[in-house]
Amino acid sequence: MGRVNAVKVPLNQQPHFLLSNRMKLFWMAVPFLVVVFIFNYIPLFGWIYAFFHYKPGIPLWKTSFAGLEYFKLMYHERKDLFSVLKNTMIMSTLSLLCTPLYAAFAIFLNEMNSKRFKKLVQITTTLPNFISWVLVYAICFMFFSSDGFINHVLFIFGWIDNPTDVLGNNAAVWYVQTAIVMWKGLGWGAIIYLAAIAGIDQELYDAAKVDGAGRFRTIWNITVPGILPTYFVLLLLSISNMLSNGFDQYYVFYNPLVATHIEVLDYYTYRVGMLNGDFSYSTALGITKTLISVFLLFSVNKIAKMVRGESIV
Repeated sequence: MGRVNAVKVPLNQQPHFLLSNRMKLFWMAVPFLVVVFIFNYIPLFGWIYAFFHYKPGIPLWKTSFAGLEYFKLMYHERKDLFSVLKNTMIMSTLSLLCTPLYAAFAIFLNEMNSKRFKKLVQITTTLPNFISWVLVYAICFMFFSSDGFINHVLFIFGWIDNPTDVLGNNAAVWYVQTAIVMWKGLGWGAIIYLAAIAGIDQELYDAAKVDGAGRFRTIWNITVPGILPTYFVLLLLSISNMLSNGFDQYYVFYNPLVATHIEVLDYYTYRVGMLNGDFSYSTALGITKTLISVFLLFSVNKIAKMVRGESIV
C-alpha cells in the first residue's frame, strides 16, 4: 500500500467554519490575556522606584536619583540576606523532595476500588487547599501549642512532663512548615496527576491484565512512566520558582522563637519595605529575585532539552 502524505491546506483556503472557531477561541482567550497584562506586566512600572530615593508622599520627579545604590546595598547587607536565602532554599528544597508524594497519592487514589471512598478521600484532602493560612495557623495553634490539644492528651496519659511547643521549636521549624504545606496541598497537588493518569491509554492496562501482570507491576510499568513527563514539567517549574516560596504562611507562623529560621525572602522583602519603610530597597530585592527566577527557568529549560530532548518553554 502506498504512503499517503498529508496535504497542508493554506490558512486562507481552510473551511470558513474552522477559521470561525479559531477566532471564537481567540476572543475567548483575550479577556484572560488582558487580565494577565494588567496584573502582571503593568505593575512592572513600579521597578523604577528601585533607582530613586523614594519616600511616600513625595512625587517621583522630585525624588533624587539613586542609580544602582540599592542593588549595591544588597552586598553590604549580605549577612542578613545569606541567612534569609538559606532559609528560603532549604524550605524550597524540602518541598521539592516531597513532590513525589503528590504523584504517589494520585496513584493511591486511582487504585481505589470504591468510588465513594475515593471521592471522600479526595474531597477531604483537597479542602485544606481552600482554607486561608490564618485558619491553618489557628488549627495548628489549637493542636500543637503548649496549651494545645496534643499536649493536653499527652499530659492526661502521663507520657510527658513538660509541654512541647512545636510552633516555637526553632530547630524543627523547617520540617514543621514543610509538613504543613504537604497537608494543605496534597489533595490539590494530586489533581493534575490524576488527569495525567486518566490520559493513559486504557488498552495498556487491559494488555497487562491479559499478560498476568499484578497491580504493582502495572503501576510500575504503565502508570509511573505515563505520569513521568507531567512530573518532570512540574518539578522543573518548581525549581525555577525556588525563591518564591510564599509570604502568607511565614507571616502568620512568624514569632520571635523561630524568627531566625522562618524568615524567607518574600517575608524579608515585606519587612524591609512595609515595616521599615525602605520601599526602594525592597523593590530592588524584588527585581533581583525575579531576574534570578527567570534565569533558573531558562536554565532548567535548557537542561531539560539536553537531557530529555523536550523543553518546557
